Amino acid sequence: MFLAEHIAEQLDFSQAKIGTRSYINEALRDLMSDIVFTVPFRDNKSNTDDLTIYILIEHQSTVDRMMGFRFLSYMCQIWQAQLEALDDAKVPATQRKLRPILPIVFYTGTRKWNVPVSLDGVMDVPELMAPFVPKFETLFLGLKETDPDKFGQLDHPFGWLMTVLQKVKDTDTSIDETLTEALTRLDTLSPEEAALHAHAMIYLSHLVLSNRPKQEKEQLIQRIMKHSKNTEVENQIMTGAEALVQEGKAEGLQLGVIQAKREDLLKLLQIRIGDIPDTITKKVSRIRSLARLNSLLEQAATADTLDDIKWD
Repeated sequence: MFLAEHIAEQLDFSQAKIGTRSYINEALRDLMSDIVFTVPFRDNKSNTDDLTIYILIEHQSTVDRMMGFRFLSYMCQIWQAQLEALDDAKVPATQRKLRPILPIVFYTGTRKWNVPVSLDGVMDVPELMAPFVPKFETLFLGLKETDPDKFGQLDHPFGWLMTVLQKVKDTDTSIDETLTEALTRLDTLSPEEAALHAHAMIYLSHLVLSNRPKQEKEQLIQRIMKHSKNTEVENQIMTGAEALVQEGKAEGLQLGVIQAKREDLLKLLQIRIGDIPDTITKKVSRIRSLARLNSLLEQAATADTLDDIKWD
């Protein structure tokens, strides 16, 4: 965590646990991707509880000016969940304390992020009201702007995965070498880190299936599978790959139906009217809506001339 080394060195990441997203309401859940960890401090003499690390992975094509407000909303929901857990555990009110949150924006977009990640950045705040605007620090990591060497220097699975993520969307660039290096490093994880290895395998498979050209996907997935150490993980990877194949088949079927409708329309026009001008043939070839083609077929069935059909 080169963003805040003075904090990272005080945390015991070997004891990190992935948190739940249940406190994020369904509407917000559809708008974002997030990772929540709870990490204990190495030295707890200060009686500080676990730190909640909240990472928001920003995949939007446009920069979100309201990120500061979104984070405040998420943080409040996390704290509300902490309060409910304390209530369920029947912790006395005088002993209840909330855990601090370290918010991190991990931006993977290609556009430069040029807006503040704060509340006052999206407010017109008179000076006398400034003290009443909530303020909190947010760490920001722009993937595309980060030197790849920094990820390599981490000597940690996070860094190895980030080197793949940096290149995975560059479809004109091979990621063979980068992926192979990440997989080789992940193989060095100890048996005690099996869960981390499993999560990394699934994450890499999702990256490949979502971002690489069709002709590369099968080969890259097979490479990832060779490094898997868990049958359940292999099943999850294959399930994702098969779902993508089925989605592609559905899309191909849709295109096939559209093409057949175009051909039926042109044949019907020839039967009803005779020779069809090239302008009409080209117009029909550009139609991608089944509903539109069905409407034209109905009109062509009773048309005596091309003027009897509403083309627009």
